[in-house]
Amino acid sequence: MEAEPELITIVEGPPPEFRMADEAWMYSLLESSRPYLVSLCQVRSYKGQMLMERCQRAWSSQRPIRLDFPTLSGLRKQLEIVAARFEKLPEGDLLNLWVRHQPQDISDNAPRREDDA
Repeated sequence: MEAEPELITIVEGPPPEFRMADEAWMYSLLESSRPYLVSLCQVRSYKGQMLMERCQRAWSSQRPIRLDFPTLSGLRKQLEIVAARFEKLPEGDLLNLWVRHQPQDISDNAPRREDDA
């Protein structure tokens, strides 16, 4: 039986933007029977260190941790967080989250072009 995942939930603000990650180290995170992609999502928070510690506790106990976020269509979606890095900035905390997904998993969060309307 799979352990209940820990969640980092985006409650307020716009849906997150995802950028395809292409750092050499992240390919070690892709080992799976299914082909996955890894994207970077940056989350601002007043409790960035606490969220980073939540990720570390989940991973140390072999539990998955997921990013729960709103999509542009208003629905909610969850993606597995495979790496995280916390940065303390003058304007607030920044949590860099690398998430594992299929291409269609983030298609609803891709910016719309004007000619698509």
